[in-house]
Amino acid sequence: MTTNGYAMIAQVRFRELKTRVGLALFIAGTAWFLTKGLWPIGWFSVVVVTQFIDWLVFRPTRLNPQMPLSRAYRVVMCATTTLNVVVYSAISAYLWMTGGEAGRLFAIIQVAGGLLHVSLHMHHVRPLLLSAVVPHSLYFLGLPIMGAVLDGQPQDVLIAIGGVLYMTHLIVAVRQSSMTTRALQDANDEARAERRKAEVASAAKSDFLAVVSHEIRTPMNAVISAANLLRRTRLDREQREHVSMLLDAGDVLVGLLNDVLDFSKIEAGKMQLEAQDIDLRDKIGSLIRLWEPKASANGVRLKVLIDDAAPARIRTDPLRLQQMLFNLLSNAVKFTEDGTITIAVDWRAEDGRLIVSVADTGCGIPADRLAHIFDSFEQVDAGTTRKYGGTGLGLAISRRLAEIMGGRLTAESVEGEGSVFTLSLPVEVAEASVVEPKRRAMADDALAGKVILAADDHAVNRRILTLLLEPHGCRIVLVENGAEAVEAAAAQRFDAILMDMQMPVMDGLEASAQIRLHGLNRQTPLIALTANAMDVHRAAWDATGVHAFLTKPIDPVLLAETLAEACSGAMNDTVVQNVA
Repeated sequence: MTTNGYAMIAQVRFRELKTRVGLALFIAGTAWFLTKGLWPIGWFSVVVVTQFIDWLVFRPTRLNPQMPLSRAYRVVMCATTTLNVVVYSAISAYLWMTGGEAGRLFAIIQVAGGLLHVSLHMHHVRPLLLSAVVPHSLYFLGLPIMGAVLDGQPQDVLIAIGGVLYMTHLIVAVRQSSMTTRALQDANDEARAERRKAEVASAAKSDFLAVVSHEIRTPMNAVISAANLLRRTRLDREQREHVSMLLDAGDVLVGLLNDVLDFSKIEAGKMQLEAQDIDLRDKIGSLIRLWEPKASANGVRLKVLIDDAAPARIRTDPLRLQQMLFNLLSNAVKFTEDGTITIAVDWRAEDGRLIVSVADTGCGIPADRLAHIFDSFEQVDAGTTRKYGGTGLGLAISRRLAEIMGGRLTAESVEGEGSVFTLSLPVEVAEASVVEPKRRAMADDALAGKVILAADDHAVNRRILTLLLEPHGCRIVLVENGAEAVEAAAAQRFDAILMDMQMPVMDGLEASAQIRLHGLNRQTPLIALTANAMDVHRAAWDATGVHAFLTKPIDPVLLAETLAEACSGAMNDTVVQNVA
């Protein structure tokens, strides 16, 4: 991009200046906590100085976006960007050398976050992008290699390999983002073909979201799975807390990614509903059990009031009902620091409406912002995002889902006193049924002696599957593509097959279809394990008759339980389980 690209990046850097300094303060505090040294304080001081230099250098083009940029001025901007990255990520080298295992983990995550940040914000201007990415990459790959050489720990090279994989996926995502941006610009420039190009842009956005979902889920699978494996090792209390923080952050990232995909489906009018009979009180109880520990940790009490007249079982879309109530409880717990959160369930028999209200004693919402909280990407103010996080999509998605299901979601709030969100939803009363016993917990030896075929083209993913499943006593046969999977399935009987989707030579769908046609494993339970998580991918796997559909990042417990269930033959039908 031309001069305007530099001006745009200057605007973004100015808006995020306080955030960068605040994050640097947090990093310095964490580094001091891990090392008890004085270097983090000195590092933070240097960061403040370099950020001030950055503000001075980018200020002219920020104030005058149309000003001509000399070659010398562009060189100075690139040099300033490089200086900031070198200084900002220098703390990672310090933590790698002095912070122990927790310090190394924090260092890699900090640099990975920096790479993601600059790639998303600077890809419009290649010289600035390279000025930021190159020093980040040297830290990202150099630290593990240095550790392998100096500390005599060759296993650290695996971290560098994972870093190369992460950067490869990041390049693909940035390239796709640039292509999508250009497609949208072309659509705006050619007014005569506005409708056609709008459809192209919409398709490009869907493709972009699919690519981003896949490319982010794949490295996130390595990060989260590595954290789960690390938690199985012997750690002291502080190290275990750091691993828990890493897993919590991974859950948040996956949740945000799912929010964006859901929002895209709603915007495209492709959200599909499925009606099932559910136990109302059991559904409410499961949500309470999920959020009660976090609420209690904040000193907040969760209280449930269910109308005696409310039916025991209702017919609705259980996933979307849970999603809406989850978002409402998440907001209530997030914004309530003391007091009570009350979930009230009422039944209006005259028109068959379920009324669920979530009332909290939190900070409340200013009257002038209340009308906007259901807008997409909307937060009460900028400080809300910095303090509490989130995309501003949860409430927007919940209201749109309520409307699609024929209901409505409203809010009342008094600043400083709390908020009440009320979901009104038409549902059918379902006939009471015999309570089915809860599924037994997976036996410790449920997978012992089982032989599992796993097809995945990424070496890191294959290594993760081995580390996750071999402790259960099963044997894993690993192949790199669909063709090898078909060949292996023709030569040996397996108890279950794990199949990735996107692979070279032959993809997972074609390989699954061929395995189903004939041979020793045409009836073997086949489980899709993929980073392609959109509805179109689920539908494609449904057509192959897979036993279950699992998405990355891998949930170790869910993976083991699904395999145990498949191997035991508990389910003989081929209905796809959509497990996200």
